[in-house]
Amino acid sequence: MTSVTTPDATTSARVVLTTTDSADEAERLSRVLVDARLAACVQIAGPVRSVFRWDGAVSVEDEWQLWLKTDVARVDDLTARLLAEHTYDVPEVLVLPVVGGHGPYLAWVSEETAAPGS
Repeated sequence: MTSVTTPDATTSARVVLTTTDSADEAERLSRVLVDARLAACVQIAGPVRSVFRWDGAVSVEDEWQLWLKTDVARVDDLTARLLAEHTYDVPEVLVLPVVGGHGPYLAWVSEETAAPGS
């Protein structure tokens, strides 16, 4: 028997997305956030090709995308640290709800990101 929450179940897990301009910077940010227990784990994908308008012109750049797994209780702290550490003027920070998943994995995310003393 598996322990999978259904899509209508409530979970406290969140996925936070961001991008950065190099593999080294993606790994640095990931380590900072995992070491601080703000993210349980981070997947780095890249390079990805981003097309966006910046300073009135369309840019096309290679970026590395980070998928950060955290608990809803840590999203504000994770976001604050990410913004403080990020090299971009306006970094992407998207918070996505998790509507289901493997129960033991979701519990692990919560355990790994529990605030000190909680």
